Amino acid sequence: MEVKQLKRALSINDAPSGRVTVDPSRHEVDKLPKKLINSADSCVDEALWGLVRASGGLSLMVGHRVVLRSNLDRLRGKVALVSGGGSGHEPAHGGYVGAGMLSAAVAGGVFASPPPASILAAILCLHNAGASGVLLIVKNYTGDRLNFGLAAEQARNHGVSVDMVIVAEDCAFDCPSKAGRRGLCGTVLVHKLAGALAEDGCSLDQVVSKVTEVLKGTGTLGVSLSPCCIPGCLPTFDLPPGDMELGLGIHGEPGVKRSKVTCADEVVKAMIDHMTNPDSQSHLPLKPGDQVIVCVNNLGALSCLEMAVVTRATIVRLETQGVVVARVMSGSFMTSLEMAGVSLTLMVASQETLRLFDARTSAPAWPNLSGSSTSGRHFLTDPPAVRRQDVDSPEGPHSPILRQVLERVCSTLLDHQEELNSLDRAAGDGDCGNTHAQAARAIQEWLQSQVVPGCPGQLLSVLAGLVQEKMGGSSGALYSLFLTAAAGHVTDKQGGAAVWAGAMHAGTQAMRRYGGAEPGDRTMLDALCPAVDELMNLSRAPPAGQMAVLQAAVQRAAEGAESTRDLTARAGRASYIAAERLTLPDPGAVAIAAILRAVMEALEGQQESVGADRHCDHDH
Repeated sequence: MEVKQLKRALSINDAPSGRVTVDPSRHEVDKLPKKLINSADSCVDEALWGLVRASGGLSLMVGHRVVLRSNLDRLRGKVALVSGGGSGHEPAHGGYVGAGMLSAAVAGGVFASPPPASILAAILCLHNAGASGVLLIVKNYTGDRLNFGLAAEQARNHGVSVDMVIVAEDCAFDCPSKAGRRGLCGTVLVHKLAGALAEDGCSLDQVVSKVTEVLKGTGTLGVSLSPCCIPGCLPTFDLPPGDMELGLGIHGEPGVKRSKVTCADEVVKAMIDHMTNPDSQSHLPLKPGDQVIVCVNNLGALSCLEMAVVTRATIVRLETQGVVVARVMSGSFMTSLEMAGVSLTLMVASQETLRLFDARTSAPAWPNLSGSSTSGRHFLTDPPAVRRQDVDSPEGPHSPILRQVLERVCSTLLDHQEELNSLDRAAGDGDCGNTHAQAARAIQEWLQSQVVPGCPGQLLSVLAGLVQEKMGGSSGALYSLFLTAAAGHVTDKQGGAAVWAGAMHAGTQAMRRYGGAEPGDRTMLDALCPAVDELMNLSRAPPAGQMAVLQAAVQRAAEGAESTRDLTARAGRASYIAAERLTLPDPGAVAIAAILRAVMEALEGQQESVGADRHCDHDH
């Protein structure tokens, strides 16, 4: 029976993560760090299974990497909490599911954001259980913001009351980039406080307001003595023996300073001094007399002895500065696989904050471990039925040209696959071409078996679902957001050129709202926004002049993509890379320019075909 349950639970419908690491060559395989797993492909699912089987209060949603409270009936009339992110940060976030903390946690692949479909499944499951509202607690990373934001929008369409708190408490950078401060281990404290407020019966607005206020007095900073390794891959970065890096991210993103490893007291002093330096825009305002909650977090590979030494040093240093250490938690709360390092989180705490912090929770990683028997416990929960966007519209007069446009776009993206990968290697994971090719092949497969609906809005909704499921990563979320927002603006009765332009404008606005980027930030928007601005002229153009407007829009997209050579990245992963290393155009912007050119060429070809047919009719 257990084998069948395992196979059922591991039938994960997971979109590609968008994070692709180069496979090690054959002679490098022997250099891979040893890991006690069965396989790189199955380790996330098996870890979730192990967590749920060992914890009496948890269950696993079939077909999704979603950990739930097993007593969902206790949520009726209360606010439910959902968080999540990439795997590799265990015990975050599944270990914090339980009464008094999270209601559900959604896991992605290792260091990859979870897919919107699983986030939506978690939200709807909690809503169906009678929750009065759902709060999403999201770390400030582009992929997480996009995927959780898309799921939130979709949940609202199902009538769910949803809100979102973005945790961005990183104190590393004196002048944070447009991407903002990263979300780190302070997220775990937010889980605890929000969970206690929800148990008290606070409304969704009250929970958001109180947590947002506490976050203003929260800061985190990390230091690493070694890199980490994604299963099956080489180390995420190089750190020479004897060196340490201050201010790095939990995925191995660059920090602010490298120096020689010194004693624990000096390392802790440097960390707290950096966190509280008033000259930094991201500092934590801390003064003598303040009382704080301290979280000393093992990033993965420090020994218990080292953690105790660092904890002592932290308490002594804070007390030396006149700060009252009200509570201390020390252990592994948000890790970075096997990285040898530690992060410090300080939260300025009122008496009310301490009351919430001390409130009881059954979450196993807090750590209140369950004593219930594993054997015989029902721990699987069937996912809620999600209404899918089915194609029930017949073909219309524009279906043939829409099919031609899609076919041309797909072939163009496949032709540009290697070019986009090459551009992306300088600024990201080197997979931009692969992700676009995945979307193109998915659309091609769909075209082979489906009719193109006559309702343009329905077609856009179908395409949004395809790219969300098959493309993955930040690009998949962005394109899906664009198509989802645009879909409501074009119908079978409203599908003229000006209406299409308005729909594209709506899609662009959705990308800006949830992605956090703006034109000039060196993203795909630098090609898309100028093109859409030009397309808005279609409302004033006569029918004979519409193609000229489209041609001008394509030209502006190409110019926008080329302009990204000289722009400083202020959003996405590229914002963490030194500007002097980014000398090529942004791959996302190049992809947008190629897509728009493909659309134009398909429409020009159709126009020429119609003209030729009319000429033949005239000759006859």
